[in-house]
Amino acid sequence: MKSQTKIHSSLRTIEWKNNTVIMIDQTKLPNKLVYVKYTNYEDVANAIRTLVVRGAPAIGVSGAFGLALAALQSKAKSKENIIKDLEKAKKILFETRPTAVNLIWGLDKIMNVAKKGKDVSDIKESMIQTAKKMAEDDIQTNMIMGKHGAKLFNNNDTIMTHCNAGALATVGYGTALGVIRATKESGKMIKVIATETRPVMQGSRLTAFELKHDGIDVSLIPDTAVGYAMTNGLVTKVIVGADRILRTGHVYNKIGTYQVATMAKQHKIPFYVAAPLSTFDLKSNSEDVIIEQRKASEVTGIAGKKTAPDDINVINPAFDMTPPELITGIITEAGVAKPPFEESIKKLFKSRL
Repeated sequence: MKSQTKIHSSLRTIEWKNNTVIMIDQTKLPNKLVYVKYTNYEDVANAIRTLVVRGAPAIGVSGAFGLALAALQSKAKSKENIIKDLEKAKKILFETRPTAVNLIWGLDKIMNVAKKGKDVSDIKESMIQTAKKMAEDDIQTNMIMGKHGAKLFNNNDTIMTHCNAGALATVGYGTALGVIRATKESGKMIKVIATETRPVMQGSRLTAFELKHDGIDVSLIPDTAVGYAMTNGLVTKVIVGADRILRTGHVYNKIGTYQVATMAKQHKIPFYVAAPLSTFDLKSNSEDVIIEQRKASEVTGIAGKKTAPDDINVINPAFDMTPPELITGIITEAGVAKPPFEESIKKLFKSRL
């Protein structure tokens, strides 16, 4: 479809070309659409750390691309030595964002390919090809997920979303925004309400930018107006992405998601999560999950302008947990999980075997 072609050509978040990783620098949006190029895995690690690239699926592919760059950078002559170099690079890449499970999924997947390689040359080539395939698979996964999710939304729905789970959070097309795109592509009339998503403003800078870019009707609200919008009947459904989902249906997503879900429950508004199976963590319990704490300056100022007194204590978690009882359904490429989630999530994974 026309809109899909546009999304692929102009909003491709991350790409591998001529042994170089090319990314949209999301810190420059919405003022400038700037592409950056990396040939060093440590630069990719820094890009993940500083939110040049963000969003769980995009981070997963970025980690894989970073490790492929590490293989190219390695001067090792033996399989044993290149694996040592890759283990070191993997540790540096993983430590950038510990909450998003897609990162370790991407790193583990590409590392397993390396370990199966015959020699140094074979390892390098197979890692690059696998990473490139992971990027293409991400777009296809999102489009399939979008079709599953579109069935849950009606003509004339106004859909609230929090943070950015769009093309910019993935390689292309998006998870939550992929469902919104697919709903529109199915011929339904929809509107979107995007929260600004303090403190880094992914909703206003990124979600509003890409929805406007694709001609989707979007209104921006402050995070503090979620209750107002719901009370006044401005919202019919909610959809968000996820950075990690446990086998129990506990969802870790951008800070503020729990508040949106709680208000949606209060107002009897369906609350959906869209995420690929690679975002699921079937082993951890909620007490095992590390919530990333980010720097105070994100909260004490905006665009270099101070908005808080000096030496103030700041608590700045990047994510929160939404419990399963607040969630109507979890949309994946294998179908939609409904409560009780432990049972339905297990079925989705079995269907992929």
